[in-house]
Formats: sequence, structure tokens, C-alpha cells
Amino acid sequence: MKKYSGTKFLSITLITVALLTACNKPAGNFEGIQRTTSNATNVADADVTENVKKALQGDPALNGFDISVTTLKGDVRLVGVVDTQRQIDIAIELTQGADGFHTIHNELSIRK
Repeated sequence: MKKYSGTKFLSITLITVALLTACNKPAGNFEGIQRTTSNATNVADADVTENVKKALQGDPALNGFDISVTTLKGDVRLVGVVDTQRQIDIAIELTQGADGFHTIHNELSIRK
């Protein structure tokens, strides 16, 4: 009877360890999910907004344009009017380079 009890205990222990190990998956991309977040974590919305504004103001192609940047829970919203589609693309690329962004909502339009 002692041998059976020890075998039962060992079996339960091995199953528990296997289950706990299977739950310990590394963080990262999973197939079919695109990564839209930056590497930074726990970055304040005000810091994200400031990082994006500095990047936009520092680019010569966007200098002089009034682009509004607001951030809520890592979701960055770009609002404004520019001259070309290329300027919109640059603004999005610069925003993607900012630490702490989660998603970009592009509300930029081209002046007609």
C-alpha cells in the first residue's frame, strides 16, 4: 500500500509541474497578431505625447505644420492638415518610433 501511495504522489507532482511549465510561455508575438506596441512599458501618456511632439517638430518635412497629438492609455491620436501623403507617412513613422505608444489613430488630412 505504501508503494502505491508514493507512486500516486509522484504522478500528481509530475502532472502539476508539467501544467505549470506549460503556462510559462515567453512574451512575444504570436502567429497572426501584429505587434503594435513599443518596447517601453508603463510610460505615462503625457510622456508619450511629449516624445511624439518632439519627433514631429524635429523633422524638417513636418516643421511648421500644426499637428495635434493626444494620448490615452497608449493610444496616440494625430490630428491636423499637411500638404502631402508622404508627410502623413513620415508622421506615422516618427510616432511608431516613440516609446510607450500602443496604437496610432491617424486623423491627418491632406490640404486641398
